[in-house]
Amino acid sequence: MAKIGDTTKGGSAEIVNLRQARKAKKRREAEVQAAENRVRFGRPGAERKRDAAEKELETRRLDGHRLDRDDDQG
Repeated sequence: MAKIGDTTKGGSAEIVNLRQARKAKKRREAEVQAAENRVRFGRPGAERKRDAAEKELETRRLDGHRLDRDDDQG
C-alpha cells in the first residue's frame, strides 16, 4: 500500500490543489447546512402562501353560512 508522497513503487504522489480542496470542503459543509435548514424550516414560501389563502377562503365561506342569532333569544 503506497502512502502519499511514497514514490518507491514507481508511481508518483497524488498532487492536490489546496485551494480546490478547501473550496470542495466548504461546498460540502454548505450542502450539509442547507439540508439541515430545509428540515428545520420546512416548506417553501409559495406553499405557505397557498395554504394561508386556502384557509382564508375556507373561513370566509364558513362565516358566509353562519346564522345570526340575537343574544336575548338564547
